[in-house]
Amino acid sequence: MHPKCLAIAVLIALSLPPLLSGAIRAAEAPAVVASILPVHSLVAGVMDGVGTPHLLLPGGASPHAYALRPSDARQLSDARIVFWVGEALETFLERPLAALARKARVVELLEAKGLVRLPLRSGGVWDSHAEDSAGRKGNEPDDHHHKDDHYHKGVDAHVWLDPANARTIVVAAAAALAEVDPANAARYASNANAMDARLRSLDTRLKNMLQPVANKTYIVFHDAYQYLEWRYGLGAAGAVTVSPGRSPGARRLIEIRTQIRAAKAACVFIEPQFEPRIAETVVDGTGARIAVLDPLGAALAPGKEAYFALMEGLASALVRCLAAR
Repeated sequence: MHPKCLAIAVLIALSLPPLLSGAIRAAEAPAVVASILPVHSLVAGVMDGVGTPHLLLPGGASPHAYALRPSDARQLSDARIVFWVGEALETFLERPLAALARKARVVELLEAKGLVRLPLRSGGVWDSHAEDSAGRKGNEPDDHHHKDDHYHKGVDAHVWLDPANARTIVVAAAAALAEVDPANAARYASNANAMDARLRSLDTRLKNMLQPVANKTYIVFHDAYQYLEWRYGLGAAGAVTVSPGRSPGARRLIEIRTQIRAAKAACVFIEPQFEPRIAETVVDGTGARIAVLDPLGAALAPGKEAYFALMEGLASALVRCLAAR
């Protein structure tokens, strides 16, 4: 190469990195925090190819009683946007958000437009096929909880367990991310469309998987699965404990044992973080089987695939136990 041409090439090469780095900075992903794995997975799908959100709760941790680590506090302080379900679920997060995430946009997903919100069920024993005084089925949403307002007292916060709600969360996440990061708005919209198609397909697969066991009755450890039951017409008949942080008393165990026999419950589903001994005591002599359901995906690797693995894992666990002879 001619020395003069070589010198020009060197000058161009030296000038490219600052130009390119400036372009990269212009489209750099914002710092994003998501509270629990299902929410993190849906947000990660929307951010695919742009950045990765930080997950607050590690696998197996309870959103009802989690202590923030120093690294979590730093992530909240640096965040431009934080996604959480709301104070009805992540009770540990309400004060840290006010104290640490002052410069962040906080997206409370219970407020997402179009989200189906079911009222909490009272007590630990119920008939999912009964109608209430308003003529609604036992786990049918109350019209009040469809409204897009800030009234969340008495709302079941496990909203992600309905894939239709997951689609609503994806839409809300894409809109919020585009507002704080307009440079990547087109990518967020494209990813949201792709996620929506996958979630529709997931919904169809889950319907096909669960339809054969829709008439089977079962008991859960705590009442976390109402949205899954409502979407697919499943027959949960009670919960061992009303609060996941409180052990059931002798009276509750007697009620559940009676309900297992009365409803001819095929299975009692516990969760990974709870000791199985209580369930073993309850099912003894009833013929009911013990199996595991995990509403948070404690054993799953975080990422955009986790939500799909979570939901298919729940369906598979239900089918394995309820369809067993």
